[in-house]
Amino acid sequence: MNDIQAEMHLPTQELRDDIPFFTKVLGMRMEMIYPADDPSVAVFSGHGIRLRVDRNAGGSPGTLRLATDDPDAFADGARTLTAPNGLRVEIVPKHEPLVLPETVHSFVVRRLADQAPWIIGRAGMHYRDLIPDRLGGSIIASHIRIPDGGPVPDMVHYHTVGFQLIFCYKGWVDLVYEDQGEPFRLHAGNCVIQPPEIRHRVLFASDNIEVIEIGVPAEHVTTIDHEMELPNGPANPARVFSGQRFVHHKAETATWRPFRVPGFQSRDTTIAEHTGNVAGVHVIRRGEGEPVWTRHDSDILFTFVMEGHMVLEGEGRDPYDLAPGDAFVIPPGMRVRYSDPSRDLELLEVSLPGAFRTEAD
Repeated sequence: MNDIQAEMHLPTQELRDDIPFFTKVLGMRMEMIYPADDPSVAVFSGHGIRLRVDRNAGGSPGTLRLATDDPDAFADGARTLTAPNGLRVEIVPKHEPLVLPETVHSFVVRRLADQAPWIIGRAGMHYRDLIPDRLGGSIIASHIRIPDGGPVPDMVHYHTVGFQLIFCYKGWVDLVYEDQGEPFRLHAGNCVIQPPEIRHRVLFASDNIEVIEIGVPAEHVTTIDHEMELPNGPANPARVFSGQRFVHHKAETATWRPFRVPGFQSRDTTIAEHTGNVAGVHVIRRGEGEPVWTRHDSDILFTFVMEGHMVLEGEGRDPYDLAPGDAFVIPPGMRVRYSDPSRDLELLEVSLPGAFRTEAD
């Protein structure tokens, strides 16, 4: 196998000024220097990178980003430095804290008939945005489809998130998760939560699979893990990841109970229980009695129409006729009514937090 070594090629005006900066300030090792009588090239290595500093090189010196566990103990606590050759150096925490933006509440209705564009995203999946304004960056809700079934070109990866849900809307998909044993098939009507930083991989999908994915916050980092192989073992299904446990909710074993909104029933996915009340997920269908006006105090309340039809009435708003593929967000304190529900109506509701108060008028 050909042994290839990569270097960043940087310009300089005076190499003698750069040597103490790269070796003493940044703690790198000098690998070579030449010519001896009037050095014009030096190579430094460290922190997983090689730099060739060359008096005859052209172009901009650019920016070097160094991520460390303890920025205060590196380079006397400086956050930005400039090398004598002009290279800008940024020192940042290796593990930046997860920032959850404050929710910007709004009333949102997203209808499939409006023909919002499908965007090709990671691993060739098609994404449709269900909350265009992202509520100020606090949440992303995506309708994802894979038109052609078969092996999915995915890698073992994880997400730095506060909460993440995968609900299988149509078809099925084979998944494997860290510490959860052998791969399994996620069928339509079932869901999983992906606790923060749990390693996982999508393996195989049916034709025309569709899933609903919820992520908090809207912008979060996906990291590839090139070292871990899945499945790993032995299985440890009770493991807690940043306060959350993995959940694989199966519709066939769920119990239907009266819902928080009169006139409807729901099956609780137990996600609130397993996330320490970070979020709750319910599947809703029509029950007994007529729908009434209600209001809630949840920070985020997202709903996706999976089957059937209903009319969404909001105080001070025109009514919306909703059909499968439509989604809406109800802000706290707004009076709404889920009127004229069809007998086959089925909704997916995601709330943050999991438990909150609902008042019926």
